[in-house]
Amino acid sequence: MTVAPVQDLITEVMAAADPASQRIAASRLERLSPAAAQDFAATVDQKIEAGALEPITPQADGSAAAAAGAALDGAGHAPIVKASGGNAAVYRKFEAFILQMFVESMLPKDANEVFGKGTAGTVWRSMLAEQIGNEMSKGNGIGIAKQLANSRAAADAAVEG
Repeated sequence: MTVAPVQDLITEVMAAADPASQRIAASRLERLSPAAAQDFAATVDQKIEAGALEPITPQADGSAAAAAGAALDGAGHAPIVKASGGNAAVYRKFEAFILQMFVESMLPKDANEVFGKGTAGTVWRSMLAEQIGNEMSKGNGIGIAKQLANSRAAADAAVEG
């Protein structure tokens, strides 16, 4: 079974738009994007020169400037953070979220008598799917959380070994 995420809203709007309008909008965006990037970079440079922003530069000891708030390794990369043993709840919540999406897709969409009409009905339907997903993920669930935990343990063992 696969999860089908909702497509990008902009993509859907562009697909529904008039082809001529779509070409005009796309050409405007193409013309604006390089100029906008240059303007942003110039603005950041001006702010740094004016002292309003502090540049983040690697220090001799491998750490970033205080503004960055994170240490870097010798190559300038963030260090690998190993997972602690408390990830079981996170994996269970992820499994509950996946189950919520499955359940919500299975609930009838035209049951206004049960869920209500409009936004309230949509919210009620979503809340019901969330609670069903949470209940299904308790205990052993369907195995998504267990598989994630096993995968993470194997990855940690490979990093250590």
